[in-house]
Amino acid sequence: MKKWLVYMLCVIGFSSCRYFETEKISKESFLEEELKSITWNEIDQYPVFLACENLIEKAAQKTCFESNLTRHLYQAIPSEEIKVTDDINDTVKVYFSINNQAELSIIEIKMDPITKAHLPLLETWFLESIKDLSLIAPAYKRGIPVETNFILPVIIQTKN
Repeated sequence: MKKWLVYMLCVIGFSSCRYFETEKISKESFLEEELKSITWNEIDQYPVFLACENLIEKAAQKTCFESNLTRHLYQAIPSEEIKVTDDINDTVKVYFSINNQAELSIIEIKMDPITKAHLPLLETWFLESIKDLSLIAPAYKRGIPVETNFILPVIIQTKN
């Protein structure tokens, strides 16, 4: 009986070793799985202005980034120089790019032709305003600085 018990334990012991082996996967398989798991349209950390540097939560970073950028663009419009003959109610879309060195640039500005006719210098004001706008950090994805693109709607309303 003892021999039988020792024999069974040896058989179980030797046959169960394969359950403790770890499966080796190739670098290519690992890379492929990792690439599938990444959400490419999202970033882990938003670009940072000096006023936003102490924020940790992603939603707060986004809000701070957008509000600082919007405030800066609105300040670029010299209200005393604007004289229009018609009411304007338009949403101007400003397309931004921020490279991995935290350098901000405007890619495109889309606005209604009527707004463009009444405010021909609006694009120039926006382009000039970002020259003195500086970020202290770019956006990050998995700890790596990345280039990001944003669309910022700027509402232009005037009354005659």
